Amino acid sequence: MTDDLIQALRDADAVQYGEFELAHGGTSDYYVDKYLFETDPRCLRLIAEAFAEKLDGEKLGGVALGGVPLAAATSITADVPYVIARKQQKEYGTANLIEGRLDEGEEIVVVEDIATTGQSAVDAVESLREAGAEVNRALLVVDREEGGRENLEDHGVEMEALVTASDLLADR
Repeated sequence: MTDDLIQALRDADAVQYGEFELAHGGTSDYYVDKYLFETDPRCLRLIAEAFAEKLDGEKLGGVALGGVPLAAATSITADVPYVIARKQQKEYGTANLIEGRLDEGEEIVVVEDIATTGQSAVDAVESLREAGAEVNRALLVVDREEGGRENLEDHGVEMEALVTASDLLADR
């Protein structure tokens, strides 16, 4: 499965080389373009199937924006509902930070695309917990191996990544 996913990510041109600025302000000589793999049906199918295998009936929590298509595809594949963790509260309508139905004490598995520092996943975990959810695990597509796993562990969350940067960059 890992080899199939790595090949699918490469086929979708989601792994790019050059000089890139990352969201946390650092730079990198490679970039994993989540929008290229999240809009590719083969990649999305492989990710949803792999995530579904790691679930035991838990509800999903998709981190806006990148985790939402992953949560939706996995929701359909695993036949489990999901909620969306917004980065900031909307200023209209219901003004929710968490979208969808969430019951107090409900177990949520966070779904995210890529972890560098893991901060966006940590923020989603905190928002979900504040809304009453129990969050102990996060499923990610790519671990850039730059501290994201440790950051999540510091917040009591076990991170499981489908592939690592080492996997993606091997044989390049």
